[in-house]
Amino acid sequence: MNIAVFASGRGSNFSAIIRAVKKGKIKASLSLLVCDNPGAGAITKAKRAGIKVALVKSKECSDKKDFEAMIAAHLENEKIELIALAGFMRILSPEFVRKYSGRILNIHPALLPSFKGAEGIKDAFGYGVKVTGVTVHFVDEAMDHGPIILQQAVKIEAGDNLVSLEKKIHKIEHRLYPKAIRLFVEGRLKIEGRGVKISNP
Repeated sequence: MNIAVFASGRGSNFSAIIRAVKKGKIKASLSLLVCDNPGAGAITKAKRAGIKVALVKSKECSDKKDFEAMIAAHLENEKIELIALAGFMRILSPEFVRKYSGRILNIHPALLPSFKGAEGIKDAFGYGVKVTGVTVHFVDEAMDHGPIILQQAVKIEAGDNLVSLEKKIHKIEHRLYPKAIRLFVEGRLKIEGRGVKISNP
């Protein structure tokens, strides 16, 4: 199975996936990094790991449809079977999501459906909740929506600040996302309505 990771930033979850593939925990080929930001740290990580990079800049495209068509062309060239969103800071169109339905995963730094959006950690901390966490889910046409695959709670302790909470969240992300990808690769995930059934968990 060929996997593409979409990332716009430093790529810490991308690094965790690279490690899991190299260690044989994910028995698949990490074939492509799709990135929209030429300054992203994820690009450096991909080059070090010998992973092909597709840099697609939205400002060089006529519109969103053209932007996504360029991405789709790269996916087809590499025969991609699974897309893992890992800090890709663009909302995919409903048309793109439908095209790859059931084959796009996303990781979110909160316990969905709470604290959707780009600032999940900051929003949870600012709201004052005692528990937040991490969610891996299938992507559907709504933002931070879709059948949930895995979740893990993270306690917000009295002495935590935003920096310490981010470290806790990232530590869980780097373990949970490769696990979810492995389950997909092994054919152990089945979408049933709004949920996901995991065989032989």
